[in-house]
Amino acid sequence: MTTGVRRRLTVEERRQQLIGVALELFARRSPDEVSIDEIASAAGISRPLVYHYFPGKLSLYEAALKRAAEDLADRFREPHEGPLGARLLRVMRRYFDFVDDHGPGFSALMRGGPAVGSSTANALIDSVRQAAYVQILSHLRIEEPPARLELVVRSWISLAESTALLWLDGRRVPRAELEVQLVQDFAALVAVAAAHDGPTAALLKPLLKDEPGDGPFADLVTRLVSLAA
Repeated sequence: MTTGVRRRLTVEERRQQLIGVALELFARRSPDEVSIDEIASAAGISRPLVYHYFPGKLSLYEAALKRAAEDLADRFREPHEGPLGARLLRVMRRYFDFVDDHGPGFSALMRGGPAVGSSTANALIDSVRQAAYVQILSHLRIEEPPARLELVVRSWISLAESTALLWLDGRRVPRAELEVQLVQDFAALVAVAAAHDGPTAALLKPLLKDEPGDGPFADLVTRLVSLAA
């Protein structure tokens, strides 16, 4: 009979384990409420050993923040296949999967949490917003957008972020309805920009002509028409 020997984790493996444990705890409670002792206990190691891998709670929090930011940014990646409205809806569903699974952690990520005001936290939050911006432009098949369209895309990303934060406070609107609403918010913002800006209208016409009658964009038009009836 052989006896299994427990392999000692490398420094990087232990760091990644601690980051994972911290993220799990942050998903249930605000990082401000999670102590180093709790993280050590959940990881099955001593408090001094946590400090061996991270100088303090802030450094561990920033490492967890970095992993969460990378995960959230990846939620905006979507194959460039099919109608734009359907693609954006899939992006919003993945985005809200993250929000739903990491409620307190998402709030801490977007508000800075214990690292509020730190250059690291600010840079990570900005990286999520920039990654989202680049991905949305790629779906619009645009590299250098007109100034008005850039404002619309960046404003919509901020709207999605603030909407998710408000939704977490009570979840009073069904999540699926909110996902569709945000996609339609995008369509409405872009439509207003196109109405005032010829270059934006010219860029969007080829994309919108392929939208199906049962997609989120067409549904918005139907709803607006019914309001005017």
